[in-house]
Amino acid sequence: MLVTLTSILPIFLIIALGLALRKGGIPSTEFWNVNDKLVYWVLMPCLMFNKVSLAELNNPNLIPYAITLITGFFVAVAFGVTIAWMNGFKAAQGTSILQGCARNNAFVALALSASLYGPSGFEYAILASAILIPVTNVVMVVLLVMALQPGKRSNLPLAILRDLIRNPHIISITLALAVNQLIGTEIPVLHELTRILGLSALPITLLAVGANLRVKDMAASASALFFSFVGKMMIFPATVLALGLMFSLPPTLLIIAVIYAMSPTAASSYTLARQLGGDAPMMAAIVTLQTLAAVATIPLTLYLLEWVV
Repeated sequence: MLVTLTSILPIFLIIALGLALRKGGIPSTEFWNVNDKLVYWVLMPCLMFNKVSLAELNNPNLIPYAITLITGFFVAVAFGVTIAWMNGFKAAQGTSILQGCARNNAFVALALSASLYGPSGFEYAILASAILIPVTNVVMVVLLVMALQPGKRSNLPLAILRDLIRNPHIISITLALAVNQLIGTEIPVLHELTRILGLSALPITLLAVGANLRVKDMAASASALFFSFVGKMMIFPATVLALGLMFSLPPTLLIIAVIYAMSPTAASSYTLARQLGGDAPMMAAIVTLQTLAAVATIPLTLYLLEWVV
């Protein structure tokens, strides 16, 4: 337990530093806005391309690993939709609960996996991102548009295609898979460039995660916060753990899948809720609560997993 805590505590301290810097106006509010765009459009796509393009995709555990993660995601989606409907939440609030249950902060999962298991753990977490990012983007856009903008359902396929074509993470993953299968080795200059840029992605991103926390916006419905917490921190990882054990995934791979499943919901959920007409303040509260709660829930879960795997 102590080893786990000392391994992951620096990650959450970096997140806390990001929050403190933004509250102190250091360097400026404009910096953090630009920083988000830099991470989204440049640094993380470079990191994804560099790692996925050189990843070992012939691993026999890759398919059960993908099935485990995707199934966990859809179970969390089903839980979020069912809970929102059964408790009579309006569409705006229900979609925020849904995002809180099923979306993942890949940056936190990547940092945790690298800290605990080194380069191999980092590569497994990168593969989890490559598996879930396209699925998550499509499913969330479809469900949010259907719930919040029913008049646009007829144009939904075109809107999804447009979103996928413009998504830098999906572009980088697609190009990386093409390079991986067609070339299978480093491309001089390109891989060194993306490696250097990718090295800066995680620390800068973790600072940005902290800077985007909205502690003052925590005054959301207690039940909404609770249900999203249960979906994200319990239903999603429990499903992944059960399937991983059923598929007999290697212990390290299984634990990283669980880490990814229970990482707090993505900060970009707030942006999507705001753009499509969801309850953005509630979404901000869910993101903040889950990120703060992860300081305790992730170490505790990892400690308990030592008795299972």
